[in-house]
Amino acid sequence: MSRRPKKAIEKGMMLRVLQIMWQHASHYPWTLIGLFTAVVLLILSQVLTPIFYKRLIDAAIVATSPTAEVVHGLLVILSSIAAIKGLAWISRRLRGVCMVRFESRVMADLAMTAFDRLMRHSHSFFTDNFAGTLVRRVNKFVGSFEAIADQIGFNLFPSLLIIAGSLYVLSQRDMLLGVTLSIGIGCFIVFNVIAGLWKQKYEVIRNDRDSEATGVIADAIGNASTIKLFSGHAFEVALFGKINNLLRKARVVAWSLHELVGAVQGLIMFSTEIGMLAVAIILWQKGILTVGDFVLIQLYLNAIYNRIDDFERVIRKLFESFADAGEMVEIMDTPLEITDAPNAEALAVSRGAISFNHVTFAFHKTRTVLTDFSLPIAAREKVALVGSSGAGKTTITRLLLRFHDIAGGAITIDGHDISKVTLESLWNAVALVPQEPVLFHRTLRENILYGRRDATDAEVIEAARRAHCHEFISSLPNGYETYVGECGVKLSGGERQRVAIARAILKNAPILVLDEATSSLDSESESLIQDALHELMREKTVIAIAHRLSTIREMDRIIVIDSGAIVAEGTHDVLLSQQGIYRKLWEIQAGNFIL
Repeated sequence: MSRRPKKAIEKGMMLRVLQIMWQHASHYPWTLIGLFTAVVLLILSQVLTPIFYKRLIDAAIVATSPTAEVVHGLLVILSSIAAIKGLAWISRRLRGVCMVRFESRVMADLAMTAFDRLMRHSHSFFTDNFAGTLVRRVNKFVGSFEAIADQIGFNLFPSLLIIAGSLYVLSQRDMLLGVTLSIGIGCFIVFNVIAGLWKQKYEVIRNDRDSEATGVIADAIGNASTIKLFSGHAFEVALFGKINNLLRKARVVAWSLHELVGAVQGLIMFSTEIGMLAVAIILWQKGILTVGDFVLIQLYLNAIYNRIDDFERVIRKLFESFADAGEMVEIMDTPLEITDAPNAEALAVSRGAISFNHVTFAFHKTRTVLTDFSLPIAAREKVALVGSSGAGKTTITRLLLRFHDIAGGAITIDGHDISKVTLESLWNAVALVPQEPVLFHRTLRENILYGRRDATDAEVIEAARRAHCHEFISSLPNGYETYVGECGVKLSGGERQRVAIARAILKNAPILVLDEATSSLDSESESLIQDALHELMREKTVIAIAHRLSTIREMDRIIVIDSGAIVAEGTHDVLLSQQGIYRKLWEIQAGNFIL
């Protein structure tokens, strides 16, 4: 997957990022105060140190001989310098401690806020976004706070203080020195702002080319077998060469501009330094300045230049960090598609009767799935939904789980409109065994325990026995403590399905949804869990999307769906005797043999 290109962040989004970060940072006022105090004391020590060096030089030059009195005076000044240096050391350590505590806590809080908000989004949100992209956005959002805090705490704020302190001290020596330094710094800042805006479009182009090249590499690696089978090596190399050459040219332009900006920055700093020293010589001629003032000026210039020498990089890093954070803030500010209604109450299921009443649903204006759809399901009735792919079967079950909100009509459970009950209570009332179960990269015990997280180990094992997965789990070296790998990749499809069934057995919800629950099983595995499914369905209201005879014949009623409408219903034998969609689907599955 290609990397998302960097784009210029809008002013409104930058303010929004700052607002969110400040909301979290303000939870630690004493740490902030300690951090602010440490930075101020550190910069104060850096401003005071050149003053005492000036005094030391002046005292040494004025003295005609190294008398005891002169040496004592120099030692006093040296002691003051040592004390200021000690203050700087303490302040730097205090700043480090406060920054560690501050950033780690705020980053943890931001991660929790981002994760909480992300997981509240609807099912359709996650189907519309790549998991890897969302993970990167969360990580970049959290990391951007560290980058922004570092740039402000270690660069921008200290730079402003050192410039202000230097201007104040030099202006006290003579106003002309302060004016000269102000002009030099002003030119430096104005140039960097203009140059930064000018360079931005070229940086965007470079990032876009970089993303294209990354995308070509990722695409080729992901399709390495296809490239070999279709003799596409030369074609892919040529394609990458073309993109890589565009990236090279974009880098040349962007990096050349960076060098140009650096050259002009150096010229401005060089000119400012020469100008300051020239003014100092004139003032020294007039007896206004001393030799020590030359040291004072040079130390301040060095301190300022060390701070602003990389000013352009600091600003670029800030804008990149704001852009990174803005990607996640967009998600955080995106209204939740599915939410609890105001004053929603918890759903209490007494019987498990389900009713779809004149339901209308469309994914978008051009794709209507259900129109005036009605389907009553009695309490503890077992209903199968069959039909060709795209008929609307899975959509019906997802609407029951309220993964999407309907456009018209109502869906009720025991007479309660599911749009007016809490989502969590609705999901607690329904157990889903999907067609392709996805497991957590956790232990088998934890995956089964997810059905009811307060269950005992004995209950977990009993659920596994009933789902016929205890046997293969027990044969593993670590048993129930075996990690299943990402998405359960270490297990076969049948094993994953049986673990999902065990999880549903443990949950023991009054309503059960089976979405092709045996589709991933071979005949042997399927036979192992038929009894488990039969027991799982007992005393429950069941909606099953299924094609296999072994599953369908367990049902009380079969509903045939076509283009979002019910075209037939009845038992397996009744529908098979008719010349309709069900018979056609069955003949295709059974290889034209009626069973």
